[in-house]
Parts: sequence; structure tokens; C-alpha cells
Amino acid sequence: MRPATADDRSAYTELIRARAAWMVSTGKVGGADLLEEDRAEQIAAQAGNGHTPVWALLSPEAELIGCTSLYDQTPEWGWTDTERAEPALFLATTFTHPDHRVTKPGTLMAWWALAHAARTGKLWVRRGCGHQRLVRYYREHQGFDLVHTTERGGHPAYLLARKAEELNRLPVTTEPTGTVT
Repeated sequence: MRPATADDRSAYTELIRARAAWMVSTGKVGGADLLEEDRAEQIAAQAGNGHTPVWALLSPEAELIGCTSLYDQTPEWGWTDTERAEPALFLATTFTHPDHRVTKPGTLMAWWALAHAARTGKLWVRRGCGHQRLVRYYREHQGFDLVHTTERGGHPAYLLARKAEELNRLPVTTEPTGTVT
């Protein structure tokens, strides 16, 4: 894992488009929205923009296979003041390339975030989503707990959390050079 840069934007755009097409072809909710004009470019423009903390997951061959945003602040919506006062990272806007599903890059990024949070003195990794199927996946496969159900923009929002922890034998690390080992 390494911070994403402006040089990643083209690959990130293609990754989002590939994910969206896969979502549409498999009947997953939200894929069509990502295929709308310029939507993939708008999201990918966050890489290296200086405002959005986007991280890139690279394959051993240096191919971009996933991106996620990892914020130092828990958002105000849906969380209590007490929760927001606890040191936490907030995982958001995660995309993975569908050709790499077998290696579970989304789970690897989530688990990397848990270890990164623990190493940087955070107590929690939090995340939100708008679909119950994702809640089930995050709970069953990534170990997150559903903490709150709320509404955001007229739609349900599910807020999850997991204690930060260093995980043994995690195959994704952050090297000083930013390369994946």
C-alpha cells in the first residue's frame, strides 16, 4: 500500500469502470451509477489531490488493483460525539479490480487499515455503506461490527467499526518506499 498520486488517476479510472461493468453484469447495486458520464473520472481525481487521503494497493507486478480513502476523522453524521472523540480511521470509497477478486483486495485493504491504525495510535477503523449485502460481507469476511443504522440523503446508512489491531502474516504492508511486499 502507498498513498495514491495524480499519476494513478488513469489506472484508477479504468479500475472503477471495470468494477462498475462487473457490478452491472452481476446485478450488483450501484454499478450503473458509476458508469454515468465522468463519474469514474471524478472519483479518480481524488488521487493525489491533496484533500482526499487515497491509498493504492498494487500487485507484486505494480498493477493498481485497489484504492481506498482512509480519513483521520470519523464523519459527524451517524456517530456520537463520544465515538468521534476516540482516535479512529474512517475507511471509505473502496474500489477493487474485479479481475483480482480471488485475492480479495478489498479485504486486504481493510485488514491493512486495521494494522495501519494500530501502528499510528488509533483505536478503531470505522466505515459506512448503504447496502445490507455489504454490511453482511464486512461483518462475515472482514470482522466489522454494525454499530449504527441511520439515514443519509434519504437513504439508509450502515455504520460499522472494528478495533484496530496488528494482524499476523498480513501479505500487504507499507514500505518506506511505498512498495508492496
